[in-house]
Amino acid sequence: MLEIIPKNTNFDFVGKRKLWMSLSVLFIFASVVLWITKGPNYGIDFSGGAEVQLKFHKTESMGDLRKTLEDAGFKNLMIQSLGAEGDNQFLVKFRGDEAGLQQAGKKVDDTLLKTMSKSDFELQRVDVVGPQAGGELRKSGFLSMFYTLLCILIYVWIRFDYRYSPGAILALVHDAMITIGIFILLQKEFSLQILAAILTIIGYSNNDTIIVFDRIRETVKAYPNRSLEENINRSVNETLSRTILTSGCTLLVVVALMIYGGGVIHDFAFTMCIGIVVGTYSSVFIASPILIWLTHLQEKRERAAKYGDRAVLGGKSAS
Repeated sequence: MLEIIPKNTNFDFVGKRKLWMSLSVLFIFASVVLWITKGPNYGIDFSGGAEVQLKFHKTESMGDLRKTLEDAGFKNLMIQSLGAEGDNQFLVKFRGDEAGLQQAGKKVDDTLLKTMSKSDFELQRVDVVGPQAGGELRKSGFLSMFYTLLCILIYVWIRFDYRYSPGAILALVHDAMITIGIFILLQKEFSLQILAAILTIIGYSNNDTIIVFDRIRETVKAYPNRSLEENINRSVNETLSRTILTSGCTLLVVVALMIYGGGVIHDFAFTMCIGIVVGTYSSVFIASPILIWLTHLQEKRERAAKYGDRAVLGGKSAS
């Protein structure tokens, strides 16, 4: 296998675990604060609204289209350019009351007919999501994320043991929270497409974590006399080439999609870029330290149960 990191490399990932954990706690805390204070900018999938796809048969600028619609009373407009430059295709999104949304296509059509003829444009598609349906989609979306994490928890528990599961799950929650936090910070639209990207990130990050955990389990069995910290550090270093190559190649593809894929797929690719970077970080710096902490906690409890020494757990013996 191609290796970009020499086999004898021994970066001290474990020794600086308190630093990495502190940084992650800080980022997660910032994401929670952003969620509470600003909240996600839900797209029409989750909040209700209309999407109208237009194609113009003459040159039309996004600015002129926005001005025409805003002058006609359309509010909270989001306009995306579709296809290659010069295709003159646009996706118009806006919110409104449920009764008004049902007439979304007709309202856009009537507005444009005031400034141009019917032959100048084509109404290609109209999608409407009512506010109630949007709320149900939002609930179902976040439930799907919860059930995904639950299934991964059970899988890791069965494949390894209970000490490995919390590290894997917390690493995935870490990835999802930081990605969502960045989206809230930038006030990018949070839609079903973005939720799909986050679920993809969870699967990708879990695969990365499982590779590291599998090597840790093999190393612990092969070298039982070494300390857990030494075995974990060795395992992370041994899988480092694979981690960097896999993440790097995937990132190149996603960046290409983000640059050349057009407006519709841009935010999906942007989410994936964030997730790949954060997921790679968590599989190396978050999941393994949690495994160390849980293992040491179990050992302390076993010693306390064996010797009846509560001081091992940090308490004081009763007088």
